[in-house]
Amino acid sequence: MADRDPLRYFRIEAAELVDQISAGVLDLDQQPGTEVVARLLRYAHTLKGAARVVKQPEIAEQAHAFEEVLVPHRDDASPLPADEMRELLRLNDEIASRVASLQGQNPGSEVRGVEAAPAQETPPPPDPAAPPPEPAETAPAPERAVTADLDELLDAIGEANSRIAPLRDGSRTLATLHRRVETLGDRLRTGRIGGDDAVTRGSVQRLAADLGALGRRLVDAVDQVERELDEVRGRAEGLRLVPAGTIFTALRRAVRDAADADGKRVHFHATGADVRMGPQLLNQVSGAFLHVVRNAVVHGVEPEPLRLAAGKPAEGSVTVHVERRGRWAEFRCTDDGRGFDLDALRRTAVDRGLLSPGADSDPRTLIDLVLHGGISTSPAVTDVAGRGIGMDVVRDVADQLGGSVSIDNRPGLGATVLLVVPLTLLSMNGLLVEAGEHTVTMPLDAVRRCVRLSAEQTSVAIDTGRLAHEGRVVPFLPLCRALHQESELTGTGVAIVLSADGETAAIGVDRLAGTTTLVARPLPDLAPAAPVIGSVSIDLDGNPRLVLDPHGLVAQARQVGPTAGGPATDTTGRQLPILVVDDSLTTRMLERSILESAGYEVDLAASGEEGLEKARSREYGLILSDIDMPGIDGFTFVAETRADPTLARVPAILVSSRATAEDRRRGAEAGASAYVVKGEFNQEELLSHIRRLILR
Repeated sequence: MADRDPLRYFRIEAAELVDQISAGVLDLDQQPGTEVVARLLRYAHTLKGAARVVKQPEIAEQAHAFEEVLVPHRDDASPLPADEMRELLRLNDEIASRVASLQGQNPGSEVRGVEAAPAQETPPPPDPAAPPPEPAETAPAPERAVTADLDELLDAIGEANSRIAPLRDGSRTLATLHRRVETLGDRLRTGRIGGDDAVTRGSVQRLAADLGALGRRLVDAVDQVERELDEVRGRAEGLRLVPAGTIFTALRRAVRDAADADGKRVHFHATGADVRMGPQLLNQVSGAFLHVVRNAVVHGVEPEPLRLAAGKPAEGSVTVHVERRGRWAEFRCTDDGRGFDLDALRRTAVDRGLLSPGADSDPRTLIDLVLHGGISTSPAVTDVAGRGIGMDVVRDVADQLGGSVSIDNRPGLGATVLLVVPLTLLSMNGLLVEAGEHTVTMPLDAVRRCVRLSAEQTSVAIDTGRLAHEGRVVPFLPLCRALHQESELTGTGVAIVLSADGETAAIGVDRLAGTTTLVARPLPDLAPAAPVIGSVSIDLDGNPRLVLDPHGLVAQARQVGPTAGGPATDTTGRQLPILVVDDSLTTRMLERSILESAGYEVDLAASGEEGLEKARSREYGLILSDIDMPGIDGFTFVAETRADPTLARVPAILVSSRATAEDRRRGAEAGASAYVVKGEFNQEELLSHIRRLILR
């Protein structure tokens, strides 16, 4: 039977090729080279051939014309002339427009279109003097046919999962039979029942072994199938979502067109393309951010002479960054231009009656006026500026989506527009963890390392709220406590080291349960959750599973941080001694001489290991440690003392020949209270640090 929709697969392929061609043209504009030309020729040639197969001659002819412009530059790495680049952009827009028009045709009209395209449907040729049409302001919506296929796939996965349930019951039945046969064998062997000949006993033993092996294979097979179905379901649901990178080409084109219209050179850079979210949300954000990037070019980036006079590169830059933060998505646009002209905004606001003449308006008030629309500092209305309706579009989108928008203005340096919106659906890879009675998911992109903890390490980390990790001390938070469970982390466990907002923390869990691909959904409005909970996903059986928020976890873990300092005397009032840890005999003796001359009692250790042993066997008022020592180095030594509940309050000073800012930073992160450089050694400075720390 013939396909009732002969353009079904062409639509999908053509849309992908148009996206690749659009991105390639912009690559060629900013970074010309033979490799980009060759790539564009391949895309255009593929599109031309596919269009001819499904009898779409207009698209094929435009793709051929696109090729004709590029062929002379196949071996030429120099930039294309401006008129040829404009022609490529025009052809690209025409091809994109025709491919987009196919999305709305019903199958019947497509069949007729394949047979013969009516001549009157061909649009008149564009005016060469007219500016190229603006790119579409929305990201392409997913194909209805593809969505229907995904629905069918998800239904099939659910049906397959329901059919696995009897197999799980069968494995339990096999286990029961295995136990009964083993019991029968025991009774035969002990003579409690008849049939104790060797043949009968051997048969029963073989039957028990076979049943046991069959049961184990069945359980393993069912577990494997369930894991794979869960993975397939997660990936299928993820296909409903759209990567943020799908809007980057349109934004990049908007920057290119605005810069071309203003006679400027502007480089566009984007990050966060792999963050996946619902297409409707992304469409709305895309339309709003087209205004943002155009404003960045027109109002922000200065003309080349002014940039050079200000010591800036001749080429301006506009950067778009997309990031997931828990249950929110952040869209950030930053430029390196002049920032918002506050004086011009003030004059315009006064002229519009939004401010009284002579009123003292702070910069934040003026920036807020921009978000309410109708204010533009452009001297004239052009195709890309002057109407004052750009930023209020962003505000409207934020209001519609339940988000917020803010502007960070840096006069003379540029501006950043930040749009934050709640995520309705989000695809991610997750790490399944068990804590108490719950199995929850941690976003895998925030996990830096998993560390197995002994029972002793777990106990120390819980008591101190700290964990020594890679030569530094990080806050430690048992997940049971964060989820307000009655059970506590005991015995061996796992510390999951997370990073968020540039901070690091360790989260203690009972065990790891594998990884998964999932689609996270927002929590219901009537179900408020702790800050550590970001969203919820649905497992293979249809049950909700919490998805944790790394930012909330790190913030809660850091509420209890390491504290330095402590008592300078013991319970009898006697001044506590100082422990000097250094592998150099000369340094140990010099420091002991200085300290004893100042009236302190001193103990010595020649290594970090010996230092830890002595520190745990006697009470000290302060520890002095070298960094570069065999075995445990100084960073690790200090971190270990900060993580030990009996030593955490004893201040530590690092004394080292290392003098870089990075080493000082590492020392502070490890928990050192002071850092003294041997090459800049000053006896009074050292004693000053000691008096300050040992007396507090």
